[in-house]
Amino acid sequence: MKKYEAMVLSCMDPRLQAKAFNYLKSKKLTGKYSSFTIAGAAIGVTHKKFKKWHLTFWDNLETSIKLHNIKKLIVINHKDCGAAKIVNKQKKFNSLIENKIHKDSYKNIKKTLKKNILI
Repeated sequence: MKKYEAMVLSCMDPRLQAKAFNYLKSKKLTGKYSSFTIAGAAIGVTHKKFKKWHLTFWDNLETSIKLHNIKKLIVINHKDCGAAKIVNKQKKFNSLIENKIHKDSYKNIKKTLKKNILI
């Protein structure tokens, strides 16, 4: 069985695709990861606004763990994220607000991983 090293959760934003690919290539991960791409990346799989998407991600991660023996999840969010703007409840939106939304999404993924002991 081929050894895969990680699952990569990234945003569907076209501006991110080449950057994410080049980053993973620089880490020598080409051909060694499963990929899950969804609007907002971590925001899309943790925020209540996108609740209908959550189970799809977690089922996919569980399947990737079983099929590819994944031991690591790499999450790639980005600035100027449309999903962050959608979930923002404040009238203003700036980098501080966006950073908090991203940090909260990372914390929620970590909490769920630990709770379910997936990775």
